[in-house]
Amino acid sequence: MKFMNDIKPEFFGLFYLYLHKKMKIALIGYGKMGKEIEKIAEERGHQIIFKFDVNNQNEFTAENLKKADVAIEFTQPDSAYDNYIKCFEANIPVVSGTTGWLNKLPEIKLQCTKHGNTFFYASNFSIGVNLFFKLNKQLALLMNKSEGYDVIISETHHTEKKDAPSGTAITIAEDLISCFNKKTSWVKETAVNNTELVIRSYREGKVPGIHTVKYKSDVDYIEITHSAESRKGFAAGAVRAAEFTQKKSGFLTMDDLLDL
Repeated sequence: MKFMNDIKPEFFGLFYLYLHKKMKIALIGYGKMGKEIEKIAEERGHQIIFKFDVNNQNEFTAENLKKADVAIEFTQPDSAYDNYIKCFEANIPVVSGTTGWLNKLPEIKLQCTKHGNTFFYASNFSIGVNLFFKLNKQLALLMNKSEGYDVIISETHHTEKKDAPSGTAITIAEDLISCFNKKTSWVKETAVNNTELVIRSYREGKVPGIHTVKYKSDVDYIEITHSAESRKGFAAGAVRAAEFTQKKSGFLTMDDLLDL
């Protein structure tokens, strides 16, 4: 296979651009995550045409959004829903990783089915975390058959994170409850009865994200943990999601992207 060995790495980048349309992206939210997304998007050959944040809210209009192929949104829970609606008004796909707004998720899904809008949501865009979700469900199914084990979830993030528990922890909890009959609901910090699944949240330093599921009995415990090393994995997943939305409609998730 000498031919393959002779191919320069730059070729693969050019081949990628040949296969994938170069996109014009609007970033809604230009904090640390937005800046990481910008870097990776440009590395993959895309163009950031707008960067909307608190300093240029007057430019955040449907008219400007129409100039983009897709919007990637990482903001705050209290502004996320309105941001999505503005993207729908501009008739462009929106990819969002904002958490803490899911009480309005049914309304967003309705927008997608009723008006043909495209919305890609993930509580976490990391490929590793989404594989962790699948591992969590498989372990819960196994532990559901075992006596004497209780389960708890813990999550640790940087001190700037506003919502607690994290959206990722809530996804883990809801998946676990669907497979582990002993738990029927999740609660923050302290349970009133044994059917409640506790999620404990910690905010420390600049931690990108650590999530742990722990099953404990009187004699041992089983624990699985995902630990993020940086924001890069989240940002790369968000850009891949934006690419995935092109020529698609409806409500999309990482299960669709990863074919899980």
